[in-house]
Amino acid sequence: MTIKHTTQDKSVDYKLKWYVMAAVAMGVFLGTIDGSIVNVALPTLVRELNTDFPTVQWVVLGYLLAQATLMLSVGRMGDMVGKKPVYTIGFVVFTLGSVMCGLAPNVHLLIAFRIFQAIGASMTAALGMAIVTEAFPPNERGKALGIMGTIVSVGIAVGPTIGGMILGVFSWHWIFFVNLPIGIIGIFMVIRFVPNFKPEGRQKFDFLGAGAMLVSLLSLLLALTLGQSLGFGNTFILVLFGTFVLFLGIFIALELRIKQPMIDLRLFRNTLFSINLVTGVMAFIALSGTTILIPFYLENVLGFNPQKVGLLMATIPVFLGVIAPISGSLSDRFGTRPITLIGLAVLMGGYFLMSTITADTTVLGYILRILPIGLGIGIFQSPNNSAVMGTVPRERLGVASGLLSLSRTLGQTTGIAAVGAFWAARVFFHNGSGLPGGATDAPAAAQVSGLHDTFVILVGLMLVAFSLAAYAVWEERRKKTGPILVGEHGE
Repeated sequence: MTIKHTTQDKSVDYKLKWYVMAAVAMGVFLGTIDGSIVNVALPTLVRELNTDFPTVQWVVLGYLLAQATLMLSVGRMGDMVGKKPVYTIGFVVFTLGSVMCGLAPNVHLLIAFRIFQAIGASMTAALGMAIVTEAFPPNERGKALGIMGTIVSVGIAVGPTIGGMILGVFSWHWIFFVNLPIGIIGIFMVIRFVPNFKPEGRQKFDFLGAGAMLVSLLSLLLALTLGQSLGFGNTFILVLFGTFVLFLGIFIALELRIKQPMIDLRLFRNTLFSINLVTGVMAFIALSGTTILIPFYLENVLGFNPQKVGLLMATIPVFLGVIAPISGSLSDRFGTRPITLIGLAVLMGGYFLMSTITADTTVLGYILRILPIGLGIGIFQSPNNSAVMGTVPRERLGVASGLLSLSRTLGQTTGIAAVGAFWAARVFFHNGSGLPGGATDAPAAAQVSGLHDTFVILVGLMLVAFSLAAYAVWEERRKKTGPILVGEHGE
């Protein structure tokens, strides 16, 4: 069965769309903010829980890894039993997990409770986009997903700020307790306003495929995360990469043979669907790499204090948040692909400008260079998300939403690891040798030269993404059939 998203579904009451948006936004916002709000509390947790940094960092890593590895399975489950019940259970688990984290008496239980909390967060993150896609008519989908993109960016941006404010007045426990009242209100709103669409027919969950994908993703994410400290040539890291490839192959083999796979791989026969996911990963690789390096430039090279660095780092998420809904609305009117193309072009220009920074760049000079990156990702993200969600029929929206969330997480993880490692290597090259304290101990000139090389590479990455997006525009116009639809036979 093919569901055309270009016509309104009479089974949906679009009058409730903004209530649905508000309900889903609460869960997505809390799940996003909790990925970063704990970062600022790590030194406090080391002192008060009598632990060390290598242990306490798993309070953050455990949450992110659990959330990322479960999202695809959760998306499939939502398509099978209905998105509302899975999302509601996720919201309850997340809220309960927040309380448990606040009550944790030691760091090991805190890590365990954070993983439990992440199980709930994976349910809300994986299905949020799908529920919003169903709640809004097709001609408003871009605007709706643009608002959701804003909520995600605001959550990422304000997490450390809110965490710092709470720590300044209360104990670390309240970083988690603050989720309780918002969670209760959000759960009530989900139960009250989110429609419960019943999937057709009996379906079976692909446990073998889900297990293979979980092992594959977990191995990749652990390799990218631990490789930053152990080195990517470390034997253990190489084994993790090998495990990722092996189980990815097992997953693909299983999915091609199972009648009801976790992910219908025929979705990827749709070239435009695949291009949207790939360019999304590329954009987040570049963005995450940038946001991990810029604080070192602002503090080590320009000599700004942490407060000023925090304010300047807000440039990207602020402009992203402002432009994303506007970009989404424009994509509803003019189509998703021309807008994504513009966004990638602006991103490419922003990374080129960042390749011209110096040790004497002023605050204004920095803002003018970094601003196009915030604008570019804001222009790109909403129509790209809308294009992905508009490509698949309703019965696969959960998996598509999970793939979107996963592409963002993979882009962030890969960007931090790969871009950070490349920068460090170039800093050592320009310094003439390695340094015991790492690349951040290098002279300012070497650090800036390393940044120049890194941003040139990111310009090249965005050029590849732009070329893929341009091909997608050409391919769509060539077919002249409007939105590309995926039915039972992948057509």
